[in-house]
Amino acid sequence: MKKRGGALLGLAAVLLLLVGYLFGTAPLAAAEETKKLIFDKANLLTEDEYLKLNKLANELGAKRDTDIIIITTHNDQNLDVVAITEKFYDTQAPGYDKPHGNAVLLTLDMRNREVYLAGFYKAKDYLGDDRLDKIRGKITPDFSEGDYGQGFEKYIRTSYKYLGFKPGVNPDNIMFNIWFQLALALAIGAIVVGTMAARTGGRVTVSRQTYEDGSTSGIVGKEDRYIRTTVTKQKIEKSSGSSSSSGGGGGGGITGGGHSHSGSRGSF
Repeated sequence: MKKRGGALLGLAAVLLLLVGYLFGTAPLAAAEETKKLIFDKANLLTEDEYLKLNKLANELGAKRDTDIIIITTHNDQNLDVVAITEKFYDTQAPGYDKPHGNAVLLTLDMRNREVYLAGFYKAKDYLGDDRLDKIRGKITPDFSEGDYGQGFEKYIRTSYKYLGFKPGVNPDNIMFNIWFQLALALAIGAIVVGTMAARTGGRVTVSRQTYEDGSTSGIVGKEDRYIRTTVTKQKIEKSSGSSSSSGGGGGGGITGGGHSHSGSRGSF
């Protein structure tokens, strides 16, 4: 009787577990955690935009082991945008792998119309100052036009893309473009096929020498006379320098908590 009772209890447990999975009441541990990665304190996004961007940041960030974070603020205390970013990292301790871990942050200061990007730990290495400048250059026009949702999505996708390239490599090199690689492969294939097709028609053996009489052909005369050399000098005006369309630049630093980071700053 005891064995039979134990078997029935085991069967009941299996059935309950199966029902749970069928009706969506499976243990919470089976569900994948969704982090809050969008902190829209300036209320720039609709609810649908927020949900879409937060989901995208979670999905793409997980593939790069890096939290991709967005912060917007009206900056009532009128703090420096870099200080806002560093304070957030110190106090909130974001990081995909651990608290104060791999993370890239974008802070949008609506009071002073400034944007700052910072990369911590893995993101500091893979999203250095130069790469963050590139990202900022891509998204600033969207912010200037008030299209914040599109700018944030572009930031998430470009950060994900750049995190996939080793430091020191230009991630915008056309050689890494899949369409360019496909076109190049097709062009090479066409050249090879064309060359093979041309060779199948036989080699041409008739040349100029076939009809030329060597005894009567030749150079009549040749004469070179050196007159003089003239050198013209022209002054080249130096450029006074130019700034990026989005302004700024800057770089990284160290938070009050001692966390080093890369950085890029500009206005919009």
